[in-house]
Amino acid sequence: MTTIKLHNTKTKSRESLEPIDPRNVRMYVCGPTVYDRAHLGNARPVIVFDVLFRLLRHVYGQDHVTYVRNFTDVDDKINARSAQSGRAIGEITAETTGWFLDDMAAVGALEPTHMPRATAYIAQMVTMIEDLVAKGHAYAAEGHVLFAVDSYKDYGALSGRSVDDMIAGARVDVAPYKRNPMDFVLWKPSDAQTPGWDSPWGRGRPGWHIECSAMSYALLGAHFDIHGGGNDLMFPHHENEIAQSACAHPGAGFANIWLHNEMLQVEGRKMSKSLGNFFTVRDLLDDGVPGEVIRFVMLSTHYRKPMDWTDKKRDEAERVLRKWYALAATEEAAAPDDLLVGLLGDDLNTAGAIAHLHKLAGAGQAGALRGALALLGLMGSQVPDWAAQRTFDLAAYEAYLSDARTTAMQTKDFAEVDRIKAMLLAAGVQVQMSKDGVVLTPAADFDAAALEVL
Repeated sequence: MTTIKLHNTKTKSRESLEPIDPRNVRMYVCGPTVYDRAHLGNARPVIVFDVLFRLLRHVYGQDHVTYVRNFTDVDDKINARSAQSGRAIGEITAETTGWFLDDMAAVGALEPTHMPRATAYIAQMVTMIEDLVAKGHAYAAEGHVLFAVDSYKDYGALSGRSVDDMIAGARVDVAPYKRNPMDFVLWKPSDAQTPGWDSPWGRGRPGWHIECSAMSYALLGAHFDIHGGGNDLMFPHHENEIAQSACAHPGAGFANIWLHNEMLQVEGRKMSKSLGNFFTVRDLLDDGVPGEVIRFVMLSTHYRKPMDWTDKKRDEAERVLRKWYALAATEEAAAPDDLLVGLLGDDLNTAGAIAHLHKLAGAGQAGALRGALALLGLMGSQVPDWAAQRTFDLAAYEAYLSDARTTAMQTKDFAEVDRIKAMLLAAGVQVQMSKDGVVLTPAADFDAAALEVL
């Protein structure tokens, strides 16, 4: 059996995954707050942990992996969107949850085993908060309940910062009812216009952090194998999760391994609406970028390195995938080879895995390539529709242009080469000529009919 090694953020070291129960490997990943479309950066953790989910299923068996990813459907951003639009909160979250699932399916993500909504676990959150109060780790004040950070001595171990450093470097909500500036909200009061639930502290709603502790406990237990998310969640969200869960279930261990993916950039800059480089996954899909291309670009960079989305990478990914799909379609899928599985088992080395796929394609190993594409989530049982629709047999044209080029090299007359190239470009075909030969790739505006005269 393949040994999976992962970089544990908490210990700052690479560790072998040793499941608590190999018959039920358990993973929790923090999911989206569903108030709008998922932007491109939101897709990165989904794709990263989808690859890990697929790898775990391959190694331990599909029925022996439990993957939980939550939906935050109670949040002040959602409340603000409701007030702004006049639409009911439940209507907004139902719509945006559907959008998220559709967009993530388009980039090849499997649905997790469980996708709990925060609003369905309010009772479990209230129970956990009551327990924390009873144990002296939380206190009620002015309709709020706050976690007492100084009651948990290991606070800051995940991010490796002291409480004083965190106060200095964070925007801390200083409120008169807080005993310590770092104490965070477990429960807060709701007015008549804001969603709320009855509780021992009055009508209110949960803070952000408690939902993941309550849902992971309900679905995975007090001790599970892997907890993941973007590195922007390390502090305060994951730090607070650990504190709550460790105090609610002392000695249980919570998550053994913590994984965090790095953030996404666009053309070398942070994605931002103010910079005009902000777009959603749906924007790309509607603009004709296939989901497999988005996934390929994401997987070309190791998850612990910043990922830079560029037009050049997108175009190259589409060109490569078209060629791979044309080859893979010629044979049935073979089982993923040990080298590929080993690369993924080495802290999700997806960049190395893609380099391996290039070698399989170069060697003409269609069945092995197809199996590898499947494990990476880049190909299902069929060639993707977009590739099937836009793939055109350009081999004859490649040979034609190559022969004309060879003749031109001898006669020094490139008129015919230029004529052929111009017609191909006009038909929406990308033309690449090098010492290795001629490569033709259909572009987004490819028109096969325009090649008939050629």
